[in-house]
Amino acid sequence: MSYLMKGVKCCSPVNQLHKVTGTVFKAHILKSILGINEQQFKISRASSQLSSEKANTYNYIIVGAGSAGCVLANRLTEDPLSTVLLLEAGPKDMLLGSKRLMWKIHMPAALTYNLCDDKYNWYYHTTSQKHMDNRIMYWPRGRVWGGSSSLNAMVYIRGHAEDYNRWSREGAIGWDYEHCLPYFKKAQTHELGPDRYRGGNGPLYVSRGKTNHPLHHAFLEATQQAGYPFTDDMNGYQQEGFGWMDMTIHQGKSWSTASAYLHPAISRPNLSVAEKTLVTKILFQGTKSIGVEYVKNGQRKKAFASKEVILSGGAINSPQLLMLSGIGNADDLKKLGIPVVCHLPGVGQNLQDHLEVYVQQKCTKPITLYNAQKPVNMVRIGLEWLWKFTGEGATAHLESGGFIRSEPGVPHPDIQFHFLPSQVIDHGRVASAIEAYQVHVGPMRSTSVGWLKLKSMDPNDHPIIEPNYMSTERDIWEFRQCVKLTREIFAQKAFEKFRGPEIQPGNHVQSDKEIDSFIRQKADSAYHPSCTCKMGQLSDSTAVVDPQTKVIGVENLRVVDASIMPSVVSGNLNAPTIMIAEKAADIIKGLPPLQENNVPVYKPKTLETQR
Repeated sequence: MSYLMKGVKCCSPVNQLHKVTGTVFKAHILKSILGINEQQFKISRASSQLSSEKANTYNYIIVGAGSAGCVLANRLTEDPLSTVLLLEAGPKDMLLGSKRLMWKIHMPAALTYNLCDDKYNWYYHTTSQKHMDNRIMYWPRGRVWGGSSSLNAMVYIRGHAEDYNRWSREGAIGWDYEHCLPYFKKAQTHELGPDRYRGGNGPLYVSRGKTNHPLHHAFLEATQQAGYPFTDDMNGYQQEGFGWMDMTIHQGKSWSTASAYLHPAISRPNLSVAEKTLVTKILFQGTKSIGVEYVKNGQRKKAFASKEVILSGGAINSPQLLMLSGIGNADDLKKLGIPVVCHLPGVGQNLQDHLEVYVQQKCTKPITLYNAQKPVNMVRIGLEWLWKFTGEGATAHLESGGFIRSEPGVPHPDIQFHFLPSQVIDHGRVASAIEAYQVHVGPMRSTSVGWLKLKSMDPNDHPIIEPNYMSTERDIWEFRQCVKLTREIFAQKAFEKFRGPEIQPGNHVQSDKEIDSFIRQKADSAYHPSCTCKMGQLSDSTAVVDPQTKVIGVENLRVVDASIMPSVVSGNLNAPTIMIAEKAADIIKGLPPLQENNVPVYKPKTLETQR
């Protein structure tokens, strides 16, 4: 009975009601608690996301620690309230804090080592060049702190004053010579001291060659015998003529922008630097740039910029990253499945570069660098440099050179020469086998213009690079002139005691047709790609950035590097790229632009003659 009673008691309607009511009540409380917890969880998750974003938020994010990026990182962190994140795809330029342990970067004479592998080098290649016997051309670009300034031949050349005046006419208002010269000077400390053209207080140390090599003297004497003027500063009043080269070498070491700008700023608490970090995408809210996505150690991460993202990846990487992020020709982006943020058809277009060829002569005396390249001597030279930063390892040996006009009527020089008391074969990837000297010679304002495009959506895929070399009759004619004018210089009396047979092109190459064929087979890039994110006016449909370096059509995004040149300058590109970054830093900081009025610049007495 008790068993039945218990059963009845359990099933009584009153108790059942209590149970149901209690369950509902408990469920209600539970739901409320869960609701609160869910809300708290959402708040907490959002809050942790915000704090993580805050921890990863900087005023400025700079993509690329190269010739421009290092300058910007230094200048923008001069203000202790400005926080900067600098991201570099390559490694540091020092090992355990030592330059000696990274001698391939810091020993000036070791420069060809980095052209031969991809450790510090993007190792790009062009498409097959139809006007150059279908050759695929090799394009080394720096992928290390200092960028290409850690790999280059350390030649410091600014270009001609008229290059910058032309920029202004092409739409880069405020980038004429009077507005650019002060920034060349601001960057520089020249070992010969400051003057109207040289700087005396900048972080970039510039020096002249110290070897006093007899072949450099013979070359300069021969150029004067051929009727060309001597210029004591091709970066000053007079570019035209031949003289001693300026070089970014300081106390026997290559002086990259990492050495000049980044290392002195690295201890600032408002500067964060990450190496071996590949930026894969710019992040946008609508058309407003808010940060970047990057990959480090195989992990995908994000960083945010409260003010601006600044691209300083150079003439290949900056347009590549813009396109990967949805800024470029909308049709091309759609074909690859990339969502379009802004249709900007000029991205990757207007690609310009300098081609050059080596004219080589056998030397009858054993005074070239041939002996220095024998293993036992290389060890000796290396040990002296490691010990004292002196000797033959302390120079890049490109200590003399010059600029001339190709023909009457050309207003300022359009051909450049670098003289070397040695022979270079295939970018230095093949060892020289004989005593020889050479000039690197090429036109400075080529009329052939190319482009680059994405191969795929994968940021690791190199873009398609189409420089379109030698596609105009003018370029073909100018290269003929380069060979003929060089031969004339090498034939002068000053070279009599050194001159052996011509190695390249060789005496069998004489007619225009034969010279043209030689150029197609042997001309190579001088490593000066530029102009792929051209600066110009909003009315110019091919412009990518405005004269303030802001990317047109979006907010909070700039490009500052050689890609924003409207047209290539008449000379090497490292010094102009550093100048661009110095000037852009003042623009970003809201400072009034520097200007120097009425600076005299040499003009030939007559344009009726070529020299």
